[in-house]
Amino acid sequence: MDSRAAQGITVTGVSRSFGSVQAVRDATLAVPPGSVTALVGPNGAGKTTLLLMLASLLAPDSGSITIGGHDPVADPQKVRAAMGWMPDVLGSWPSLSVRASLEITGQMYKMSRLAATTRANELIGLTGLETLADRPSRVLSRGQKQRLSLARALVHSPSVLLLDEPASGLDPAARVALRELIRRLAGEGTAILVSSHVLSELDEMADAAVYLADGTTASAERVALAGASARSWRIRSLDPDTLAGALLASGIVGSETDHLGTLVHVDSEAAAADLLARLIGSGVRVSAFGPAVGDLEHTFLDLSRPESTRGAAS
Repeated sequence: MDSRAAQGITVTGVSRSFGSVQAVRDATLAVPPGSVTALVGPNGAGKTTLLLMLASLLAPDSGSITIGGHDPVADPQKVRAAMGWMPDVLGSWPSLSVRASLEITGQMYKMSRLAATTRANELIGLTGLETLADRPSRVLSRGQKQRLSLARALVHSPSVLLLDEPASGLDPAARVALRELIRRLAGEGTAILVSSHVLSELDEMADAAVYLADGTTASAERVALAGASARSWRIRSLDPDTLAGALLASGIVGSETDHLGTLVHVDSEAAAADLLARLIGSGVRVSAFGPAVGDLEHTFLDLSRPESTRGAAS
């Protein structure tokens, strides 16, 4: 195994059951340092169970995991020293202030009192919690608790970061700030795995994606086929009537119009590029042209369809 890749996350053939319920059947993935990987799947797919195994909180029934080069079953302490874990719900000390929570977390990672205080102040600024720093965590909103949870996960400057629904409860400005912070951390070499149902958010921050369904990760071949399948593209024009005529002249039938523009079905990106060139050449004043849904959502929807209907435009 490449020594650099070993410092990120590697999962091979992992399974985990609870009695007769097989939560994770066969999960395989890799997250190299300096990258953000999206963990995508429907409810009940096994995402949280997989994250709990990565976080050394559950042992797999079979398969292997390394986090920062360490096995979470054989050496959980080294894994926890290398990993930051942000669960989907913050388990907090409700009577402690934000600042105290971060200072105590730092000391739990064997920081000196001075180092823990310094790091707490850094993270309060980094996550935009300055006005709440000395308030008890019980008064925080859902979004504010998410920011505190992220700050706690970052206290010890981990090389691997596991994030479960990090944008839940955040307002639009905080979502943008979170995206920028995650990309900044990746740029500094952190290996980041993010699980979220907000696929548009993941599209803007992730370098790669892992699709989990019924406890099994989709193969690279299946993902590539799903990503390349036919999809809908949305067009906006300053003259909708001219656009409609040009589409008919181009042989595009069955287009639909909604409040965001005109939807057309094309077989590939190359076909979409050719259509745009024809429209411009016909004098259509196109103000916007792009996929109707993001790459992650398109791939996820195609993988979620029954096999007989895969490849239908979305």
